[in-house]
Amino acid sequence: MPGINVKPNESFEEAYRRFKKQTDRNLIVTEKRARRFYETGAERRKKQKISARKKMLKKLYMLRRYESRL
Repeated sequence: MPGINVKPNESFEEAYRRFKKQTDRNLIVTEKRARRFYETGAERRKKQKISARKKMLKKLYMLRRYESRL
């Protein structure tokens, strides 16, 4: 967990800015958002299937684009 020690002549805004920067570096906020709601196994598999399809379509699009240049 990130934590900071407030320096003697440091304002709250400066300390908060340092703390925020530290949490951004550790991806804490991003992970918290991802874990906000419980996701069932079926939902997880469905998302993986959708992302795999998107990835495949993108690869196919790039391949066709490459072949058209030949």
